Amino acid sequence: MIDLQRLDARALAKIIDYSILPKETTAAEIREGCAVTRRYGFAAFYASSAYWAPLIREELAGMEDVEIGAGIAFPLGSAPPAVKAFEVEDAVRRGCTAVDMVMNIGALKSGDRRTVVEELRLFRSAAGAAVTKCILEVCYLTDEEIATASKLVAEAGIDFVKTSSGQFEGPSLEQFLVMRDAVRDAPVRLKVAGVKFPRPQNALVFLRAGADRIGTRAGPEIVDSLDTLRSIGLVPEG
Repeated sequence: MIDLQRLDARALAKIIDYSILPKETTAAEIREGCAVTRRYGFAAFYASSAYWAPLIREELAGMEDVEIGAGIAFPLGSAPPAVKAFEVEDAVRRGCTAVDMVMNIGALKSGDRRTVVEELRLFRSAAGAAVTKCILEVCYLTDEEIATASKLVAEAGIDFVKTSSGQFEGPSLEQFLVMRDAVRDAPVRLKVAGVKFPRPQNALVFLRAGADRIGTRAGPEIVDSLDTLRSIGLVPEG
């Protein structure tokens, strides 16, 4: 659990995976995103594809504590397990140090647990030393399916179970709590993405509820709001 009383701007940035995901993103925008990441010191910088990893690695040279991330089978997650594994291997080869794979929730909802288990196994194997995060897209799942999917991610040895891709409806607090409680005793961390407006306040709620990481395009806005949120009592005084 994150100690909000000790939270300062730098520590808050280290809980945030900053992302630039629009389809029309240009190289200039990736460079600007890297400059913002340097300025704030986020935990990670994500683009929608590993295509950008070499450029990000060049722009973030010397910042070994910042993950270079990309989505896998993003955002639909319906590619076969072997195709996802190839994409993971390619992402790592290009320089990604974090990979967020979207679970095949169609297979999960159809009762095809074997496919889900297989893609998670291949994901973990193909990632090597990279940080692994599996996206559930909880807005399309029942509470029972959220719990089942979360447990499968934990059992596969994935580093993070993640609520959403951020491309569809974001998670509710209640959905996050189902995910959290399903893996309460497992060595897996919790990532929230798709935080709804107002993002600073809602991000804080998820952190207070037990999230370990927030994935967002609003990283600077959230960090810059810390003093204001503390001044009105939403963040405890240090």
